[in-house]
Amino acid sequence: MKNIDQYLTANADRFVDELKAFLRIRSVSADSQFKDEVRKAARFVLDQLKGAGLTAELVETEGHPIVYGEWLGAPGAPTVLIYGHYDVQPPDPLDQWITPAFEPTIRDGCIFARGATDDKGQVFTHVKSIEAWMKTAGRLPVNVKLVIEGEEEVGSNNLDLFLERNKAKLKADVAVISDTSQYAPDMPAITYGLRGIVACEITVKGPKQDLHSGVFGGAIANPVNMLARLIGALHDDRGRVTIPGFYDDVLPLTADERARFAALPFNREAFLKELGVPAEWGEEGFTSIERRWARPTCDVNGIKGGYQGEGPKTIIPASATAKITCRLVPNQNPDRIVAALEKYLRGLCPPAVRLEFNTWHNCPGFVFDANSRFMAAARKAIEIAFGVAPVMIREGGSIPVAASFRTLLGVDTLLLGWGQNTDNLHSPNEHFHLADFHRGTRASAHLWLEMSKVK
Repeated sequence: MKNIDQYLTANADRFVDELKAFLRIRSVSADSQFKDEVRKAARFVLDQLKGAGLTAELVETEGHPIVYGEWLGAPGAPTVLIYGHYDVQPPDPLDQWITPAFEPTIRDGCIFARGATDDKGQVFTHVKSIEAWMKTAGRLPVNVKLVIEGEEEVGSNNLDLFLERNKAKLKADVAVISDTSQYAPDMPAITYGLRGIVACEITVKGPKQDLHSGVFGGAIANPVNMLARLIGALHDDRGRVTIPGFYDDVLPLTADERARFAALPFNREAFLKELGVPAEWGEEGFTSIERRWARPTCDVNGIKGGYQGEGPKTIIPASATAKITCRLVPNQNPDRIVAALEKYLRGLCPPAVRLEFNTWHNCPGFVFDANSRFMAAARKAIEIAFGVAPVMIREGGSIPVAASFRTLLGVDTLLLGWGQNTDNLHSPNEHFHLADFHRGTRASAHLWLEMSKVK
């Protein structure tokens, strides 16, 4: 590994320059005006993979292309499926960026740009580690297959179809995704569990049009009032979700997990100050870490109805809408949960209004074996690169592709995040610490060697 490490050090500045070129590409998948830029980013990734010595191609889809690359020159060694995405979130609000979102700028030891940590910078660590092996040793110690898509930020509409059609081609022993975070600065982590999600929208409809609240108020139901009643009924005073059967299949935390979570450094006052809230809130009997990582939730993400302009307007609105997501934990069935939610709300809805219910998307929560052979290889590689052993954590977000890998390909995933939760992903001034970029690249390079030893 000495030659590999020397190559990474000697080429560190070039890697940053190439990352800057990647970040300048405005690959916003949600906005059609950037369609050509998204394809430009795909071509950039394709050229990088070919330049590293891999066989690579663009796979066209009904949306943005998928970049597929492979090197299969290590017979008998494990095969690793590496996933990432080259598309990014819209940069809005633009006026809150200190420097322009697509003009990568280095300050305070970080590179600032949209996509720096989510996910261009993180997936680039694996591309560069593969390059280091190929340019130095002429080969990799494991077989690799890379799937880098351009629709992650808009729901990965074409990814599952690609996976389904290419099961044999994508056969692997383990998958690797770097689209999560460390637990804290200089405290690397392996994420062994994620929550799932169901997303839906409900609309309460009343009169055919907005009506004068003086003339008609008291004679008909107000959809905004009715929606507020429905939302208020989703939780009890102990912070528990009241949907019947919601907790029936929840995988409980083990005593060992609760002990490990409790041992992690957590400053309650700093946590509250950072978020700008006066106190914690949530399901009784659980800590903030447990609630965020391993307990299910039901949240209203947005609500609209009635007059929103300046000053009063005395109306009974014609309708009111709320967007709702439930974060799910292992063993909860998304289809069962969304059906229970709809049934519950319809049962509460008075006959004076009509309820429309639409489901958007869902995926299950899951946990991986924290003591598996590939987890051990990842722990060793990370400790070499970061100088400290990683902690084992769960996270509250959802990465649907990890569920797809398990369901469609029968492959479990190593979630190895090099970034920080404070990197402003999806927010103005997104950034990636250069130290984490370089340590992540080195951890990736050592990971291929450690995985080659797995029997």
